[in-house]
Amino acid sequence: MNNIILNSALLLIALTVPACATKINDEVATAKYLEESRNTALEFRKKLGDVQKAQLESVGAENAIPICKVIAPAMAAEYSKNGQMLKRVSLKARNKTQGTPDTWEKEVLESFDKAQLAGKPVDVMEASTVSKDADGRWFRYMKAIPTQPQCLQCHGKPNEISAAMKALLAREYPEDMATGYSVGEVRGAISIRRKVD
Repeated sequence: MNNIILNSALLLIALTVPACATKINDEVATAKYLEESRNTALEFRKKLGDVQKAQLESVGAENAIPICKVIAPAMAAEYSKNGQMLKRVSLKARNKTQGTPDTWEKEVLESFDKAQLAGKPVDVMEASTVSKDADGRWFRYMKAIPTQPQCLQCHGKPNEISAAMKALLAREYPEDMATGYSVGEVRGAISIRRKVD
């Protein structure tokens, strides 16, 4: 009888310890990567915003399309190294191959939209988790991107977008869904994945 109790206790410990270790490791991963991911997302957003503002002021909205089409993905690639991947995602992607969210990103974006409708400022919205897939464990972070006044030239309501811009968007992005926004709405998010050691 004592052997059965002892074996049961050992089995319970053996099953419980790995679960506890994973939880602790998830907390350690979050502590390790959260602030770093916040800073990366803010730095990326500021750099991209500065480039967009300069281009809009110097060449106008119609000639600034390459910023989002070429420069932003190139900048994201610069931040995607050493086990980290950075991208921009949206529920209304302009470029489906680069901006379509995965399942977790979609859930987070939907929660951002609900929070924004409830009055939460978009600038403070973020989410993080540690997840596991076939490639291992990942720390995931998302920071909401608020729609700014200058965004409306390309992402605003149809009556806010010039005819020339509409024609250019139709040519460059035939499946474009990234219009209809107002200032202050969630435009999308910066999404960061980091391999957990």
